Amino acid sequence: MKLVKPLSVKALSKLINRSYFGNGDLLISGINEIHKVEKGDIVFVDHPKYYKKALGSVATAVIINDSSVQIPNGKAILFSEDPFADFNKLTLHFCPQNFSANNFGENSSFGKNTFIHPSAIIGNNVTIGDDCTIHANTTIYDNIIIGDNVTIHANSVIGANAFYYKKYDSNYSPMYSCGRVVIEDHVEIGALSTIDRGVTGDTIIQKGTKMDNQVHIGHDTVIGENCLFAAQVGIAGCVKIEDNVILWGQVGVPSDITIGRGAVVLGQSGVSKNLAPEKTYFGSPASESREKFKELAAIRKLPRIIEKLS
Repeated sequence: MKLVKPLSVKALSKLINRSYFGNGDLLISGINEIHKVEKGDIVFVDHPKYYKKALGSVATAVIINDSSVQIPNGKAILFSEDPFADFNKLTLHFCPQNFSANNFGENSSFGKNTFIHPSAIIGNNVTIGDDCTIHANTTIYDNIIIGDNVTIHANSVIGANAFYYKKYDSNYSPMYSCGRVVIEDHVEIGALSTIDRGVTGDTIIQKGTKMDNQVHIGHDTVIGENCLFAAQVGIAGCVKIEDNVILWGQVGVPSDITIGRGAVVLGQSGVSKNLAPEKTYFGSPASESREKFKELAAIRKLPRIIEKLS
C-alpha cells in the first residue's frame, strides 16, 4: 500500500509509540509485508527465522522485536514487542475501514453496457469497466478494479480479507488486509468463487483468464493471461501463475509457488514445489505425468510380485 504522502521513520514511530534506531529522517512511501516489499516500504518481522530476509530486503525500515540486531546501511529499525500488532496499527491508520450499508458504495462507478444485478453488493471505490455482467448475489468489496468484458457469476465474493493470522497463546489474531483485487479485461469468474484481496498489495487476475465454479484465489496471488481453472481449484496466497496455465478440477496450490507458462496440472493433483513451463503434471505431490503414471503402474504390480515371492 502506497502512502498518499511519504512520512519519515520518526513520524511513523510516533504513530505507534515505538523507539527507532538509525536514520529517523528516512522517508517511507509504502507499507508492505515481506512478499511484496519495495524500496521505500516499511515491513515487519517477529521471528528470528525471518530476520535476515527482512533486514536484507529492499525495505527502508523494519519493525522488529529485537533491538540488538545490526542496522543495515541505508535502513532504520523500529523496536516493538509485537511487530504484528504495530504493523496492523499502521495499516488501519492509513487505510481505515469504511463500511457501507448501501448496495452501491461511495465513489464507485461502472461503464457503458454493464449489467449489475439488483441483488449484487458493490463496495466503496470500486471501478467496473464496459460490457461487464455482474450476476445475482455477487459481493464486490471496497477498492476493487474490474476491466472491460468481465463476467462474474452468481454468489461470488471478490475482495474478502486475506487468510492471514498470527497465533498468540490463546487466540489467532488477523492481519488487517488493505490491498486490492485487480481483474483485467475478458476475465470470467464462475459461480460461488472467491478471490481474496492482497494484504498490502494486489491480487491480480490478468486478461483472458477463465475460472469455473467454486474456485478460490488467495491473497497477493498473480494469475497470468489466458489461464483456465476448472471447478474447485484452490490457490493459496502469494502464488505466481504464468500465462496459459491450465489447472483441472480440485488442484491445490500452496503459497509461494510459481507455475511456469503453459503448464498443465491434471485433476486432484497437489502442487508442492515450483513447476517448470510447458509440461503436464499429476499426483500429490505433483510430478511430470508420464513418470507419475509409470509409478502407479509399477505399484499395481506389487501385490503379484509379493505373492510370487511368498
